[in-house]
Amino acid sequence: MKLSIPGRAKATAVAAVATLLVGGSIAGAAPAPVAAAAAPDLPVANVKAHLAQFQSIATANGGNRAHGRTGYKASLDYVKAKLDAAGFTTTVQQFTSSGRTGYNLIADWPGGDTGKVVMAGSHLDSVTAGPGINDNGSGSAAVLETALAVSRAGYKPTKHLRFAWWGAEELGMVGSRYYVNSLATTDRSRISGYLNFDMIGSPNPGYFVYDDDPAIEKTFKTYFTGIGVPTEIETEGDGRSDHAPFKSAGIPVGGLFSGADYIKTTAQAAKWGGTAGKAFDACYHSACDKSTNIDDTALDRNGDALAYAVWELSA
Repeated sequence: MKLSIPGRAKATAVAAVATLLVGGSIAGAAPAPVAAAAAPDLPVANVKAHLAQFQSIATANGGNRAHGRTGYKASLDYVKAKLDAAGFTTTVQQFTSSGRTGYNLIADWPGGDTGKVVMAGSHLDSVTAGPGINDNGSGSAAVLETALAVSRAGYKPTKHLRFAWWGAEELGMVGSRYYVNSLATTDRSRISGYLNFDMIGSPNPGYFVYDDDPAIEKTFKTYFTGIGVPTEIETEGDGRSDHAPFKSAGIPVGGLFSGADYIKTTAQAAKWGGTAGKAFDACYHSACDKSTNIDDTALDRNGDALAYAVWELSA
């Protein structure tokens, strides 16, 4: 996330799917409608395996994965290779910021109505101070694993699915703004929703839902209600992540967040556990934002909520 200025959850627990009846037993009865496919449980071990790769990449490239640095490009190459092997159509979009070359990665899943596009994205860059495993390896890894789950399921959504990994978010949402500004007006109008995931595995986590588009917000809240986890409206990251350029362009947006450098209150600790009086992520934008800086339960729940929303909103 850009620096500001002065019992395991299962998606299937909340995505109950009706059994498809092949033929009606009553003469003349209409066939039962085909129910939407249930969202898969996103294996948190798979998400953590991607985080381990991001950590290894940072370690081998000066300790970070920042814009214009070798660690960022290596991170993008890792994600792209996974998507290419899974059958996505990938596009690398190049831009320049602060005298360095940056890259966005866009991955389209074949099929679905291209007049109605559901996008899920996250920023892939870290700050120069550290490897950025929570900020924002966590969102990037979960979006990647959701895309791979789409491929494993052979999912055939009604709407077209597009996933994105943004560059130079830490410099002011540069990559996502470049992407939105590069779209023709008609292409912008085809995006029915953009879902953003920036910091979803904070070590002292909260469960925050963006309150931008009501339908997207309701989808996430339905998931968390179904697993018995209370949520709050996200305010710490307003305007500070990659949903902002989409929202400014009139595209419906939503997303999830587990907290950055704000302090967890006593009431929040009573509700979610963790430590009151301590930041949601004490390693925010620091060298200690590495593999140990992740709460597995938060990563698991938010990853499953991500997959649930992608399936629900694209069906």
